[in-house]
Amino acid sequence: MMAEQVNRWKFVYAALVMQLCLGVLYSWSVFRGPLEATNGWDKATSIAPYRYSVLFFTVSMIIAGFWQDKKGPRLVGSVGGVLMGIGVLLSAFFWQNATALKFTYGILGGLGVGFAYVTPIATCVKWFPDKRGTIVGLAVLGFGAGSLIFAPLIQKLLGTDPAMWATTIPRTFMILSVIFFICVIGAAQVYAVPPAGWKPEGWTPPAAATTAGGAAIKAEFAPGEMIKTWQFYALWVIYFLGTSVGITAIGQAAPLVKELAAATAFMSGATALGIMSAFNGVGRLAWGATSDKIGRKNTTIAMFALYIVACIFLLRNVTSFNQALAGLCVVGFCYGGYLAMMPSFTADFYGAKNVGANYGIVFTAWGICGFVVPGYFGKIMTAAKEAGNLAGGYNQVYGTLAGMCVLGIILVVILRRPEHT
Repeated sequence: MMAEQVNRWKFVYAALVMQLCLGVLYSWSVFRGPLEATNGWDKATSIAPYRYSVLFFTVSMIIAGFWQDKKGPRLVGSVGGVLMGIGVLLSAFFWQNATALKFTYGILGGLGVGFAYVTPIATCVKWFPDKRGTIVGLAVLGFGAGSLIFAPLIQKLLGTDPAMWATTIPRTFMILSVIFFICVIGAAQVYAVPPAGWKPEGWTPPAAATTAGGAAIKAEFAPGEMIKTWQFYALWVIYFLGTSVGITAIGQAAPLVKELAAATAFMSGATALGIMSAFNGVGRLAWGATSDKIGRKNTTIAMFALYIVACIFLLRNVTSFNQALAGLCVVGFCYGGYLAMMPSFTADFYGAKNVGANYGIVFTAWGICGFVVPGYFGKIMTAAKEAGNLAGGYNQVYGTLAGMCVLGIILVVILRRPEHT
């Protein structure tokens, strides 16, 4: 028992390695400038592979969740590493073809990220029932912090000489594919599920919850049972609203900080984005640990409240680089919390047995948000830029997001655990 108690931390270390690699998803913006300059693409074309990767990441999460609950995380995580490595490797040969890049990086790469992403989360939830928020936060910290490593690495590999990009773009894809083949597949070999009846030494499971009438509340929900509860839809909307602010800010951050950094020469835009990424990663651990102490609901309300402060007072009427950086760091810090909290929220409400499949379904909120919301707010900012009124565009975007956060708080307040018996 004690060996198992100590050994369970190896799953967290493997999760960190894998998630750091998967976090390359957030580094796509580094490729966009060289691809646009070399291929003559517009911004809509250069963002397309990223949008497809987010969409297929989400789709594969559902499939992978069901599969890993039946076959275990090792196989599913390995398949994710293979798909991710092949997708990025093929991108090295088809980087000049916009349609092909949607398939290689967007579809294959996105599928690979989704298959791999769910496995460490489900594994850690099952091995750490005593500290779900903290451990899931630590496990997914790597996904948020991944761009802190990969964005500078990709930027270094690409270089700053446009004449060299035709050589450095494919070479960068090849190097990344080798990293993913080794690290993602290698980390997956560590994963395993705890034996039936296992529990951490010294930990006593909480007493079974009961209804007001004394009947035991159902502890484990199959996916089909979960989607019949209104709490599932409330969680889904809360996740959608919470990630809308973070995803929008990430999408708008690059042009905003680049412009303001150039004006102040305080630091480069890439450095500022790296700082935001660090806050994203730290937020996953900090909010996850906080939720273990004060509860998931109180923690979620606090994250929405901080979002509102950032949107209204820092980003809606941004006038300086420091103000923008502060706002983006607050948003990144809170955004990371949602990705750490929601797996634990799902397990708390619907049990750990089917958490892979159940969270895969809940996670569609993030994917649909990533596919729809940036495009919607991007159109607002494009219109504002064409009208010469960027300030008005930021005001509208972040004012709307603040209103969405108020709705999120209301939903969290009325949310309660399903009482099916």
